[in-house]
Amino acid sequence: MLAAMTESTETRRQRAARRAGEFPPAPEPLPRPVIDSHTHLDITITEAGTPGGSGTATPPTGGDPVATAIAVAAQAGVDRLVQVGVDVASSRWGVETAAKHPAVVATVALHPNEAPRLADLDEALREIETLAADDRVRGIGETGLDFFRTGEDGRAAQERSFRAHIAIAKRFGKALVIHDRDAHADVLRVLDDEGTPETVVLHCFSGDAEFAAECVRRGYVLSFAGTVTFGSATALRDAAKITPLDQLLVETDAPYLTPMPHRGRPNASYLIPLTVRALAETTGADLDELCAAISATGDRVFGPW
Repeated sequence: MLAAMTESTETRRQRAARRAGEFPPAPEPLPRPVIDSHTHLDITITEAGTPGGSGTATPPTGGDPVATAIAVAAQAGVDRLVQVGVDVASSRWGVETAAKHPAVVATVALHPNEAPRLADLDEALREIETLAADDRVRGIGETGLDFFRTGEDGRAAQERSFRAHIAIAKRFGKALVIHDRDAHADVLRVLDDEGTPETVVLHCFSGDAEFAAECVRRGYVLSFAGTVTFGSATALRDAAKITPLDQLLVETDAPYLTPMPHRGRPNASYLIPLTVRALAETTGADLDELCAAISATGDRVFGPW
């Protein structure tokens, strides 16, 4: 399993090196501001560079790449960003970044694929719990289960970590942000076992309409990424169609999951308008109404900024 993860990481690095500096041009701005409910500014800047070239506007930010990424996003109508932690280091970075930049709030967690690799999972969880107390931390995640990249030998550690994150979210009254890949039934099983926090977000929702209906019934929020624009994503669009606007968010998961027509190039928050417009077309919602709903849901889940 570790060898497979190492190969995957190396492949990702090579791909990122090829992509560096190749951000797509900026789309037409949205009529109302929305949030990017799940982004990785640290990974984007490190692996792909800073948005601002290739047709995007580069505002004067004194050379600060985070400030530049935030400003470019704001010009596209994305005025609030949720910086998501995937390990102790990135969670700390997110808290520090949110303290410096009013447009950013943070979530903290150990990614499901991180948990099995840790020599001392309990110590890492204690550090996440310490970070969770910060006022700029508005969610616990991304946590959950990933049966795509982690084999059976790592699933016990994933589940133990997931249960611990649920307890942290409930203890601090913060949103639980779930990574669920090929594990729908088990994610629901663990949530039922532990009892859910008041707010649950299914990050990069990947289920079909049946799973979406179950999540909606439970009151969960479904966050859709650029994958909803892919030609093969019929089931995902069917899921979006039955999701009430007040249970719907949008995200980049940047630098990954770039929406069409730029699939394969690095993603960043300024590209959210492509996904929002695709969701408006899919759901039949008025674009202005959809933007307002996404913004309101973002404030309810993560705000106030």
